[in-house]
Amino acid sequence: MFLDLRGISGKSQLLFALVFTTRYLDLFIVFISYYNTIMKVVFLGLSYATVYLIYIRFRNSYDSENDSFRVDFLLVPVTALTFLESYEITPTEVLWTFSIFLEAVAIMPQLFMITKTGKAESITTHYLFFLGLYRALYIGNWVWRYYTEYTLDKVAVVSGVVQTIFYCDFFYLYVTNVLQGNEKMSLPIPV
Repeated sequence: MFLDLRGISGKSQLLFALVFTTRYLDLFIVFISYYNTIMKVVFLGLSYATVYLIYIRFRNSYDSENDSFRVDFLLVPVTALTFLESYEITPTEVLWTFSIFLEAVAIMPQLFMITKTGKAESITTHYLFFLGLYRALYIGNWVWRYYTEYTLDKVAVVSGVVQTIFYCDFFYLYVTNVLQGNEKMSLPIPV
């Protein structure tokens, strides 16, 4: 079996695995429900399976040359912001806050890779569109929670808005390019 991974950022997938790892470490401390536990294990398992497939199983088709975004440019500011904005300085709270902030920017290596190559396969653009849509739908969740629970989580709202903003340009290109039937999405100006 051969899987072509050109156009997929392994660095973004590593960052998402780190997001879920730091967010779900409470799995070993707090039991909420069987559903919650199973879903956390599924998220972690699929995240690491994806990283394994990219870097080990199908490494020959992984485009490491174009996946050149420096993740330290994300990790350092996210870590600093985490300690400035955490509600409490406890391990679980700091790791949760870190995961929320990191999720907001974890897609940047993927977007950088698409910008660098100047094009993206249809499947990659659909993946990115639905990943951005999933995040944008959180806005509805925040409105619902505000009107039903009278609460807003400042950390989640700010990071969600930032992440949705990163996707706005991509959403426009997606709608104007891919939904018109083009096999590949072309960007106006590759870097």
